[in-house]
Amino acid sequence: MKPDLSKQPEQVASMFDRVSPNYERMNNVMTLGSHVYWRAETRHALGAREGERILDVAAGTGTMSAQFAADGAHVTALDFSAGMLAEAKRRHGDNRRIEFVQGDATQLPFEDSTFDATTVSFGIRNFQEPITALKEMHRVTRPGGRILVCEFSRPVNALASRFYDSWNSYVIPALARIASTDPEAYEYLDQSIDAWADQRTFASWLREAGYTDVKYRNLSFGIVALHRGRVPASK
Repeated sequence: MKPDLSKQPEQVASMFDRVSPNYERMNNVMTLGSHVYWRAETRHALGAREGERILDVAAGTGTMSAQFAADGAHVTALDFSAGMLAEAKRRHGDNRRIEFVQGDATQLPFEDSTFDATTVSFGIRNFQEPITALKEMHRVTRPGGRILVCEFSRPVNALASRFYDSWNSYVIPALARIASTDPEAYEYLDQSIDAWADQRTFASWLREAGYTDVKYRNLSFGIVALHRGRVPASK
C-alpha cells in the first residue's frame, strides 16, 4: 500500500508515536550514520550561547535539544507526537535546561518574541502547512533573532543524485522491511523526502514568512541543506 502523503496532523503524529522507540536506531541504519555529521553541523551553525532561549520545533527524541542545552541554552523541545516526547523525556528528562511541550508548529503556544532562536531538524517536511509554521516561528522569535532549519534537500550533482535516488528507491524500503516493525511509516518518510521542496524554493518560503538575510548551505552534496534567516530588528 502506498503511504499517504497528505500529511494530516493526527495521522503524522500517530505514525511518529508508533516509530518513536526505534526512531534513532533506524536513523542510524537508514543514513549510514550520516545523521551524526548533519546534526553536528546544525549545532555549530546555530551557535547557541549561554542563557539563550531556543525553541526546537519537531524536536523528536530530543537529540538536538540536548546538544543545544549542552552549549548552555535553555531549550523548549516541542513536538506534536506524544510518543516522540515520551521518548525524549526518557532520554533527556533529567536535563534541567530542557522543557518538553506537546504542541502544533502551526499554532505555537508561546507569546510573541519569546525566543532568541528557533530551529527545526528533519521535521518541517512533515508539516501540512510549512509556511504557516515558519510564520509562527517568526512570531515567537525576538527582533534580531534567528532561525535554522536542517532538512533533506536536492543533490547538486548528477552522481550524488543517482546515488540518492537509488538509495531512497531501493535500499531504504528494503532496510525498513527488514529492520523496522512499521515499514509503511518509513516508506512515508522516504517518499516525503522525495516530494519535498528544493533549496531555492524553501529559501523563498523563509522570505515569505518575513525572514531576512536568508541563506543556505549544502551538506553531503545537497542531500541535506542548512537554511538560516534573521527576524528583522524591528518587526
